[in-house]
This record gives sequence, structure tokens and C-alpha cells, in this order.
Amino acid sequence: MPFQSANPVLQRCWAPLRRWLCWLTGGSWKRVVAAIALMAALAGTGAFVLVSLGLVSIGASSGHWKATGWLLHYAMRRAVSTQSMGVKVPPLDDPALVLKGAGHYHTGCLACHGGPGEQRSLIVQQMTPEPPYLPPRIERWEPQELFWIVKNGVKFTAMPAWPAQQRDDEVWAMVAFLQAMPGMSPERYRQLALGGRSEEIAKPVTPDHLRPLQDPLGPVLANCNRCHAEDGGGRSEGAFPRLAGQSEAYLLSALQAYAGGERHSGVMQPIAAGLEPEVLKALAQHYAELPPVSRTDAPEPTPDLLAQGLSLAERGVRERGIPSCIHCHGPEDSPRNPMYPNIAGQYARYLKLQLELFTAGKRGGSEYAHIMHSAAQRLTPEQIAALAEYYASLPAAAAPIISKPVPGLAKPSAQRSQQQR
Repeated sequence: MPFQSANPVLQRCWAPLRRWLCWLTGGSWKRVVAAIALMAALAGTGAFVLVSLGLVSIGASSGHWKATGWLLHYAMRRAVSTQSMGVKVPPLDDPALVLKGAGHYHTGCLACHGGPGEQRSLIVQQMTPEPPYLPPRIERWEPQELFWIVKNGVKFTAMPAWPAQQRDDEVWAMVAFLQAMPGMSPERYRQLALGGRSEEIAKPVTPDHLRPLQDPLGPVLANCNRCHAEDGGGRSEGAFPRLAGQSEAYLLSALQAYAGGERHSGVMQPIAAGLEPEVLKALAQHYAELPPVSRTDAPEPTPDLLAQGLSLAERGVRERGIPSCIHCHGPEDSPRNPMYPNIAGQYARYLKLQLELFTAGKRGGSEYAHIMHSAAQRLTPEQIAALAEYYASLPAAAAPIISKPVPGLAKPSAQRSQQQR
């Protein structure tokens, strides 16, 4: 059907265009399709020959063409924007979340992306694409987009996915820190990432029997202390748990579960997996020997909440199949299985998170973890909060004397046994 238009200008333009199309196709659209297919086949064959001859440069030193770099970055931005739609953003102004994210950022991200007062490694600046210096660029991204990138990583770059895909709470901690970073001073960054409670500690706390291991263990302990504090008391109301005074068996089993990926954590797994078995044992001994630490700045829970937590801890809820807690976790002084953690005096925030992870089946752990998955799934959110607040209100105490020997572990020292008596 000939082109029809009431506009005489369009009619004058259409006539020569139609004659040119007829000349190009010879009056047949089949010839056009065949020509396009032939050109595509020739282009594909040529590209395959170039690749097979090794003539395509893949060297990072060659960089990308500007058009290639623009296209890849545009594709990444559009993919992140689309695939992060529907991600629900939780409140991110919690200081404990920022602190938790800072600890991992310094260990896992600083070398590539820099930080306040910290430059990127010269080595990563020779990568293609070059990892960006993040502090001035974070504000270009929405929180849900940052979450998607941190959790999933980005193909064709050095940006990895989060090691523990089950732990969205850890990813959100990273997002909280990233959002706080643009206006952060170098001093504040060092306080969050490297600080702790060293000003409260007048002398070293390393036990005498570990001093021969001071050289190999020293750098590891310095890294652990950034989050768990030199006295093993943790930091910031449960951003990091209290380790001091836990049983050696439990601490070692937790480190081994992290290293093997049985206990899920994108923060702890890379650290534990990189340590020798002897170092893991030395760390477990170190924190088990430290005296228990009690400290909290959290508001005092209501008497009703504490009463509910006490009832749950002592009696459970028989009709719902919820067992009591005290026979496994105290605060009874009688001997217990050393593989069960002593949670008296632990931070309420940390306890609540662990119970929520058990409920969702996302925590993992040692060979005993299935017991907690079963019990926690029967708890309501209100009961979880009550139990967490009750145990946090108790004074911290050392784990009870081991009731039976645990293969591969040294017997408790006489000093520790005297402390417990």
C-alpha cells in the first residue's frame, strides 16, 4: 500500500526514500534478510578467528575502550536498579549496625575501595575495571541497590558475592556502614574499625601459657580484639558477642564450624577459614581463660518482661514443645555439656539475633545446632525478646566445669577450676 499523508513535505520525502529502498533490495525483502544473515555470519566468523589466533587483548594494562567501559557500567547500573526493586530496607541508623559493618569493611573491603583517610592499594589500581574509591560515590546509590551489590557481587569485576548468602543481617550492617561513610572523619573511621575498649585495660590479658605463641597468635588476636575487645567482652551492645569465659570446647567448635561453612557468617568464615588448626585451638584457649565480663548500657527491661523470660528459661512451654533453657545454658552451676554456650550476661541484641536466625534456619553451627533450630522455631517474637532480656540481665559467669572429657581439648587449668569453685 503506497504511503499516504496529507502533509506534502512528507510525501516529497517518501518518494526518494522508497526509490532508494527498492534499489537496495531489488524489490525483494528476502534479499535484505539474507544479506543481514550473511553479514552476521561473516562478523561472527571473523571474531572467532581473531579470538582463536589470540589477537584480542585481555591484558588489564590495555584497559577498556571508552565505549566498552560506558556500556558495561550502564548495564551494571540498570541491572542493579531493576533487580533491587522490591528489596525492603530496614532502619539503618543503628550505631551497632554501623560498627558491625566497619569491622568487616576494614578487613575485606579497604584494600580495594579505600576509606576515610585510607587510600586504595596501588595494586588494585592496576585492575580493569579499577575498583572505585568509595567514600565520595556511595551517595549515588540507594540503600536497596547497595544491599544487592554487597550480597550478589558484580560479574566481570573483582567484586565478590557475600560468602554467607543466608545472612542478610550482615549485609545490611555493611549497607549501614557504607551510608555513614561519606561524612565520616578519619578519626571516627579508625575508632569504629580499629578501636575497642583498650583505654579500659591497664595491662595485657594474654595468659602465660600462650606467651610462647605470642608471635603467631599476636596478629590474630589484634584482629579479633577489634571486634571482641581485648578483654573478650564484645563491643556496642551486641554488635559483637562476649567471648570471655565461654568453654574452650564451645569456642573451638564455633571456630571450626565457621571455618567449614557449617555456621553461616560472611564476616567470621573468611577469618576462621584462613587460620591453622593450632591457631584456632590457641584462640579458644585464650578466650576461655579470660575472666567473664559484664557490661551493658542498654535500658533496664520491664519487670514483666524479665518475669516472662525467667519462666521460659526455667520451665519452657510444655504444650508447645518448648524446653527449658537452664539445663543447657544455665545459670545453674551444675556441670553441663561444654558444647553448649553459657549465655548469662550475653548482650540481649546478640541473643535475640541468634534466636531469630535459628528460627529462620539460617544460622547453622556445630553438630548440636539442630536442637536449637527445633526449639527456637516454636518461640514467638515476644518470647524471643523476653528470653534475650532475661539472660542479658544476669551477671556474666564462667562456663561450668566440664562434666566429661572432650577429645582433642586440654583439661581446664587449675587456675580456672579454682576460679569456678
